[in-house]
Amino acid sequence: MAEGGSTDSGAPTGRAARELLTRADGLLAAARAVLADHERAVVAVRTALDPLLDALVRQDLAAIPVSRLKDVTEGRLRIGAVEQAGFTTVGQVYAASRYELRQIPGVGAQTADQTLAAAARIAHAVRDTVALRIDVDAPDDATTALVTAVYRLVAAGPDVRRAVDGARRLSDRLGPLLAAAAPARGRLRLVFARRRVRAGALQAVASVRDAVADARERELPLLFGQVSVDLLRDPESPVAAWVDFELRSAEYYSLLAELSGTGPDRDAAEGFLPSGMADRVRGLRLDDARLRVSLRGYQSFGARFALAQKRVILGDEMGLGKTVQAIAALAHLAARGETHFLVVCPASVLINWAREVRARSTLRALPVHGPERAAAFAEWRVSGGVALTTFDGLHTLEPGGVRPGMLVVDEAHYVKNPETRRSRAVAGWSRRTEHVLFLTGTPMENRVEEFRSLVRQLRPELAPAVTPTHGAAGSQAFRRAVAPAYLRRNQQDVLTELPALVQVDEWEEFSEADRAAYRAAVEAGHFMGMRRAAYARPESSAKLQRLRELVAEAAENGAKVVVFSYFREVLDTVREALGDGVFGPLTGSVEAGRRQRLIDGFADARGHAVLLSQIQAGGVGLNMQAASVVILCEPQLKPTTEHQAVARVHRMGQIRTVQVHRLLATESVDQRMLDILARKERLFDAYARRSDVAETTPDAVDVSDASLARRIVEEEQRRLGAG
Repeated sequence: MAEGGSTDSGAPTGRAARELLTRADGLLAAARAVLADHERAVVAVRTALDPLLDALVRQDLAAIPVSRLKDVTEGRLRIGAVEQAGFTTVGQVYAASRYELRQIPGVGAQTADQTLAAAARIAHAVRDTVALRIDVDAPDDATTALVTAVYRLVAAGPDVRRAVDGARRLSDRLGPLLAAAAPARGRLRLVFARRRVRAGALQAVASVRDAVADARERELPLLFGQVSVDLLRDPESPVAAWVDFELRSAEYYSLLAELSGTGPDRDAAEGFLPSGMADRVRGLRLDDARLRVSLRGYQSFGARFALAQKRVILGDEMGLGKTVQAIAALAHLAARGETHFLVVCPASVLINWAREVRARSTLRALPVHGPERAAAFAEWRVSGGVALTTFDGLHTLEPGGVRPGMLVVDEAHYVKNPETRRSRAVAGWSRRTEHVLFLTGTPMENRVEEFRSLVRQLRPELAPAVTPTHGAAGSQAFRRAVAPAYLRRNQQDVLTELPALVQVDEWEEFSEADRAAYRAAVEAGHFMGMRRAAYARPESSAKLQRLRELVAEAAENGAKVVVFSYFREVLDTVREALGDGVFGPLTGSVEAGRRQRLIDGFADARGHAVLLSQIQAGGVGLNMQAASVVILCEPQLKPTTEHQAVARVHRMGQIRTVQVHRLLATESVDQRMLDILARKERLFDAYARRSDVAETTPDAVDVSDASLARRIVEEEQRRLGAG
């Protein structure tokens, strides 16, 4: 057998086989190292988490009367003697030992054991429901240890899941193969092996070669090395971990819910679907190889619902991540071989869609909009990816021979009237596509006719069965009636494990009028004019259009909204655009008593209401926790100004998750400000923001207004060739 040759089957032998097996040993060691590093990180989190959960469980058990032990045993347990001995709560029994209970007159070994078992069952049920809340304003040693432990997993990013899954599969595959291939590690050993053993070894070598080649093609060696390093990286300091927690708290809570096994009620998280349908959706394994984000449990279920039911409406309440669920469904289909996808949305969110697709997945986003629309669409037909177009542009696109793997229609209530051109265009593409996903935050149980119109495009056989009676019977009755085509979850049902703050950057593209106003301000070197330019032409303002949409969606969900801007002129424009029934604006010239009356009126208003405020006035000394939606009309020069304004809403007494929407214009002063401010030292920001001085005098820790303004004006003049 020649040194370094191969068999008839192509399996390497001799030196080539030994080198291959050595490489495979290294790959297997790297895979096992990733698994070990991940396990250590998980154990560290659980070690810090368990005492905190135990304390919450004990707190809840202390409020449960001892008589509830009889309910667990359906009345068979006699606890009279236990009660007479002074045990009044389940918590006291749970903390007791078998020996202590045996000392009670009339309590034998069997009764003691049954009593402790009943208390343990209640404790187990309580543990499944407790929700840990981490108070960033009152960190202690226990929560700091937990945040620091979770930091390693969060900082390592979404690649951790892919690395661990890949390492586990590779380890399961390579381990037995390398054992079977052992005779091929030595020439003489292989020569003198029995024929069956030799044949098995050579076959195993061939399989090892395939496994190594597949791992290299998927870039697993590089991934394993990077993730192992990331999982071993501690934060620079406890404060650094707390800073990261504030910036990405949703990811921390998502991981904690996953590791603790706690979370929202399953029926609510699954939209009260019938059990058989929910089982079928749960049974679908979501392929996340093309995703760059970890999904929360309810988000994973939403994506699987869209895939399993194929033609559906996802109607989750505003702020629950409908976009990322849609992207997860697209990524799953892409991992299974689909190449072309189409997203239709209002022009105001097209840029956001492009950014989200690129940030949350490895899919290629291709905006099909504007003067280059035809060329972009032709490129998509040839090369594939996620084509992003608007309702008004869709009718100009001819599919030709392309059948998208999925059609996603955002803000689907735009096509509720089947007679409009946009609805006919959507229907035409829908008929060509097996998977169709409509997204809308509008609660359909309040608009049964609108729902029936939408569902006719998706599942015409279901439409006749939907009547106004279903809506009148309440949301759960409506959802069960339309379950095959509709999934909706509310914040209060599924965000129990999350902190009460969700921040969204709403990127908009200037309209032509916006762009002209902006260029004029740049040419004049007018920094404040540049910041206001997006609202200079209200009739065509892209930001104002998005603001109207956000307010309308909040109105549909009965949520109160606070709109902040630095500029009185912008608030006047917003007030005129929204019409009657708007409170404010609160400005520095409004005396304190009237300010409080405005806020009280806003809080007392039934259901939806809008309050306008200058950010300087609303950010100091006023509590606005009646609101659950904050809209920032433009970014601020001082990050602390935004922080203080949002804190008026997101504070003690707030019972709903707060959504913060920051309206931003691409290729503008907004983007330049964020780029420059992002370069500031994050830790310095955090130390300063946590200090009393920073809270009372933001100027002390922020960059100079004048230098920042001058720098941005000069950059924009150079970019636009103006001034």
